[in-house]
Amino acid sequence: GGGGGEPINGSEGRAVLHTALRAAKDADVKAAGVAVMAEVEAVRARMKAFADAVRSGEIRGATGKPFKAILHIGIGGSDLGPRLLWDALRPIKPGIDLRFVANVDGAEFALTTADLDPEQTLVIVVSKTFTTQETLTNATAARAWLAAALGEAGANAHLAAISTALDKTAAFGVADERVFGFWDWVGGRYSLWSSVSLSVAVACGWEVFEGFLQGAAAMDAHFAAAPLEKNAAVLIALAQVFNRNGLDRRARSVVPYSHRLRRLASFLQQLEMESNGKSVGPDGKPVKRGTAAVVFGDEGTNVQHAYFQCMHQGTDITPLEFIALAKSDEGPAGMHEKLLSNVLAQAEALMVGRTTEDVRAELVAKGVSADEIGALAPQRTFAGNRPSTMVVLDRLTPQTFGALIALYEHKTFVEGVIWGINSFDQWGVELGKVMAGRILPELESGAVGQHDPSTTALIARLKV
Repeated sequence: GGGGGEPINGSEGRAVLHTALRAAKDADVKAAGVAVMAEVEAVRARMKAFADAVRSGEIRGATGKPFKAILHIGIGGSDLGPRLLWDALRPIKPGIDLRFVANVDGAEFALTTADLDPEQTLVIVVSKTFTTQETLTNATAARAWLAAALGEAGANAHLAAISTALDKTAAFGVADERVFGFWDWVGGRYSLWSSVSLSVAVACGWEVFEGFLQGAAAMDAHFAAAPLEKNAAVLIALAQVFNRNGLDRRARSVVPYSHRLRRLASFLQQLEMESNGKSVGPDGKPVKRGTAAVVFGDEGTNVQHAYFQCMHQGTDITPLEFIALAKSDEGPAGMHEKLLSNVLAQAEALMVGRTTEDVRAELVAKGVSADEIGALAPQRTFAGNRPSTMVVLDRLTPQTFGALIALYEHKTFVEGVIWGINSFDQWGVELGKVMAGRILPELESGAVGQHDPSTTALIARLKV
């Protein structure tokens, strides 16, 4: 739907309009009073043309070979969303492989590129300012890797960038027509709807990416129009606020019973904990109640064999959120029913538990001695009354996946409103960056500056 684009991200003086990225082209959306949809549509059209041209072989590498792989370089919001999107929607046998490099650990770059052919690899560098340390370090490594095989000019033909800093991308060797921008009204963790996901649009095909946007737009319409008591994002947010503030539950486990959605918790860690991990409101005053819970999780059924012991019988109660697909056509027959039986059983077991009397009766029937029963029965008792939420998708499609991610975005926003915080800034990531900038030259030169004693000792131990 429409939006006035008031700068609700006050600490940075920015509007918040990521919903415009999936809006219909005739939608009335403004940022600070200026209509934005013409620009959004122009970038979308360029993305589609580029994706189509790479997929058809019209755009090729320096030696004339078609691109068979994409190396996507970004971190945080420039990595987690596209990575999840690729897992969720990739074809089982992709015509174009997509690889991701995020960390400034050289092992990731080496392992990811080891079996790639530079002649057939397109490198897409994602950094709004083109200054992010990890991303530029990896981009420089990728450019050198390309140049070693193709020469400097050849390497440039294999580069594209997602950035607003055209001067910096040009200096790096990226042709202007290969640079795709986005806007300051798109926060990093809300950017997977933008050109940030160009690599996925190329590797999956434009129609898949477009379906993803359409699914999100449908959820936006629901969020804007549905009454509060039937508004999915509001209901989930209220349940979580009750768990967090009413019951002091400080963590929440998100468990998709879907291999394709296995990275969902990693994505939500940024979406929720970077958005709402705040202890001060926009007025500079401390918040009055607890904010973001710790989010963790992985795919079911795997986690049943890992940390679910603690979910069922641990001393702390952790609310769970299950995501299930009603139908799936992938893989051998009969497997999906087994997956569903497990997620339903876990939700039921957490709720109803098992009484000591039940356990005793079973042990008596097995002929176990009274002494043993006295010790064993309490250990096999499940208290129950452990909360969980079930989110069901009919099946995993670009549209349902887009709706799911938009649902989590709106839910996160609602929680921020209730808690009285700005969900769209992230000052907490800045201090470590500044300190790392001070420590790096000390590691390189050996001349250690002023630090606390423990940091000074660690620098001495780690000197390169």
